[in-house]
Amino acid sequence: MNTISKLALAAAVTLTSASPALAQEHNHDAHGPSQTSGVADNLTDGEVKKVDKDAGKITIRHGELKNLGMPAMTMVFHVKDPVMLEQVKAGDKIRFISEKVDGAFTLIQLENVK
Repeated sequence: MNTISKLALAAAVTLTSASPALAQEHNHDAHGPSQTSGVADNLTDGEVKKVDKDAGKITIRHGELKNLGMPAMTMVFHVKDPVMLEQVKAGDKIRFISEKVDGAFTLIQLENVK
């Protein structure tokens, strides 16, 4: 197989394998927070470990993030609205919805658990 044929085959394989991911990301972005707000099944349980108001970030120990295909772990999230960070402190139990926005894991909804 000559070099041009190998390159063409590699490009075709790359585009074919990327298409589902691109389609999912496109469709995912089309569904804004307004369509997921208030849907209890989409909320994930978590515990606030750290709040960084200056950076607009929050560290959460959370359960499985089904919509992102991620297992339970502790990770840092950006917040859609900095006001969210005023509502919580380290140690608080929360329920939240996160999405990947512009390549960053972002909280789009946050609720305190009483």
